[in-house]
Amino acid sequence: MKILVLGSGGREHAIGIKLSQSPQKPTLLFAPGNPGMAELGICHPIAADDISALLQLAKKEAVDLTVVGPEVPLVKGIVDVFRAEGLLIFGPTKDAARLEGSKAFSKAFMARHKIPTAAFETFHELKPALAFLDKTGAPVVVKASGLAAGKGAVVCQTLDEARTAIESMLGPNAIFGEAGSEVVIEEFMAGEEASVFAVCDGKNYALLPTAQDHKRIFDGDMGPNTGGMGAYSPAPLMTAELLERVCKETIEPTLEGMHAEGYPYHGVLYVGIMVTAQGPKVVEFNCRLGDPETQVVLPVYEGNFIELLMASAAERLSKAPLETPQRSAAVVVLASGGYPGEYQNGFSITGLAEAETVAGVHVTHAGTKSKDGTLVTAGGRVLGVIGEADTLAVALKAAYEGVGHIHFEGMQYRQDIGQRGLKALG
Repeated sequence: MKILVLGSGGREHAIGIKLSQSPQKPTLLFAPGNPGMAELGICHPIAADDISALLQLAKKEAVDLTVVGPEVPLVKGIVDVFRAEGLLIFGPTKDAARLEGSKAFSKAFMARHKIPTAAFETFHELKPALAFLDKTGAPVVVKASGLAAGKGAVVCQTLDEARTAIESMLGPNAIFGEAGSEVVIEEFMAGEEASVFAVCDGKNYALLPTAQDHKRIFDGDMGPNTGGMGAYSPAPLMTAELLERVCKETIEPTLEGMHAEGYPYHGVLYVGIMVTAQGPKVVEFNCRLGDPETQVVLPVYEGNFIELLMASAAERLSKAPLETPQRSAAVVVLASGGYPGEYQNGFSITGLAEAETVAGVHVTHAGTKSKDGTLVTAGGRVLGVIGEADTLAVALKAAYEGVGHIHFEGMQYRQDIGQRGLKALG
């Protein structure tokens, strides 16, 4: 069996690791991949959104299944193209991927199908958006409707912060370009967030373990949002009762609504949940596995991952209850100095082999490359250090022990990953 994994980050490296552990022992191809993935299979220097080149590669290599990691190729319609050529591919179609690709579409869809979420309004022009803000006041959340690499949602506690966020998107500077040309302003939801993952085949779904991640760059959830600085799984916050509510109130009506509107949902439905005083509400939908959540969800998932992906892609998924994971995992993301703002690349990375001598620890590559035989930094988020153990406390201890062995110039990371989870566990 040959499987092609698209992407080059920690999520895709974690997918590759999980696939390599499957009983089927597949031959793995990556596009474009990274130095960590190169240890698992063959990397092809093709961008994950170069759909025509990827189609040629999949045909040439007679790939049995393509797994799409990032959201951009999904929003661009790679699944439609591969399916039209009779190729099996894991992910939603272009129309279905609008659940992530357009916040405006997603919020309107939830309103139509009475899926619990924050109240909202959508704007294309600056003046009406600012006038609405003056009426509603703060706190509010300002979101670029399009794809903004996880940085397009701004939680604004004051009117000044909200005005600045709106002007940055709809004003002359337009920091998110076309992605911010449509803006959603929604009510602030107080509560705690968690991530729920449903693998879908258009009608049926199966749950993966839950997770919680840390978006802010600094300890104590301070500073700007990032792509994610760490995560842990399973999420103690998501009790069996809460998870059942999410299934009944969000996942099932979403699948039913998408099917009824003519774009059945396949692949992963990532539901960002805020647990409020009124119950669980949707913060956002994503159309793919999360990053860094994948790096902790897959290690504690005990099913056959290849069979799950194939069943989703081939529309033969059987709904199965989520078995309570028997282990825990935590990941600490090591980032470049200056991230999520400007940062420099090309710094030598040391200590990976030593980190993986710690029991239960392995390291995923996110922003790395090989230069003259030396591993160097090549991105904002550089590495993920994952600890696996019987308990969250031991998994976190292992992850941070692994972090202690790794070094590159400017390395920054949060030192409070998983503390919410430990507190919930008592």
